[in-house]
Amino acid sequence: MGRKKAALSRQLADIDLRLLNVFKAVVDYGGFSAAELPLNLANSTISNYISDLEKRLDMHLCIRGRAGFNLTEHGVVVYNATTELLAAIDQFRTTINHSHNRLSGYLHIAFAEHMLSVHNSCVTDALKSFTQLAPDVEVKISTMSSDEVTIAVQNKKVDIGITVLSERYHEIETLALFSEEMYVYCAKGHPLYEQNNITTQDLQQYPFVESPRLLRGREPHPDMELWKKMAKAHHQEARATLILTGAYLGILPKHIVMNWGLNQRMKPLFPKLYGYQNTFKAIRRKNIGNALISNAFYQCLTDSLKVQ
Repeated sequence: MGRKKAALSRQLADIDLRLLNVFKAVVDYGGFSAAELPLNLANSTISNYISDLEKRLDMHLCIRGRAGFNLTEHGVVVYNATTELLAAIDQFRTTINHSHNRLSGYLHIAFAEHMLSVHNSCVTDALKSFTQLAPDVEVKISTMSSDEVTIAVQNKKVDIGITVLSERYHEIETLALFSEEMYVYCAKGHPLYEQNNITTQDLQQYPFVESPRLLRGREPHPDMELWKKMAKAHHQEARATLILTGAYLGILPKHIVMNWGLNQRMKPLFPKLYGYQNTFKAIRRKNIGNALISNAFYQCLTDSLKVQ
């Protein structure tokens, strides 16, 4: 009777680590399609990578179908082992960096969408300082909605996020960076656009586009609880598109309306009453594996605020 084939009978190579990183990302993001954007890979390429990994390990790792993406028992084992392996590699890199007083490795930052159009230079100044301080560190930046940035930091998918927090989290430390003004907007074609003497009760008669701050319990003003949220668009561009139809009212940052030249097509309603400020913050977990690199960039952000 022949001996059972060993699934991993050799040293791990760079390609193995590459395949394991792709596999972990697919699991973390919940499927092949969801992982395309963060991995910057086509669905077919991801599929080929997972197939290659399954062949190299001699294991069936996942199931794809109408029921969605699910791990097999072997897949769960490999995912847990991969998480431990990659964390150990990060810790090894941190230890060596500290020993040599030199930074190398990766820094993954998540930006809330359209953040830089607020025209605050502290982030770009910090990035400039960091690249000079740590030229061997590979910087990766992903753009997401505000809530997605928070989730990515909580789930350790990114090292640092720059976003607007909807609530406080005990496991996350924050650094306030800059603010943006938010207004309720009405576009041409909407019944209220040309109407004079609008009352706050008038707003309750028309559909709104739901945004993160219009979710129950997050409303900046109690009147907003009474507004009819008939559409959902948590990304700014999608929300602006719905408002421009003239069928919906909605909340947008003032700087986006101005920078996109939309101030000729929409106007704010009750800016003093319903206007509010979002504060962008740098966020990170209090205990992270990539601490040395993360600390360096966090310090660059702190220093950039001192010269604003």
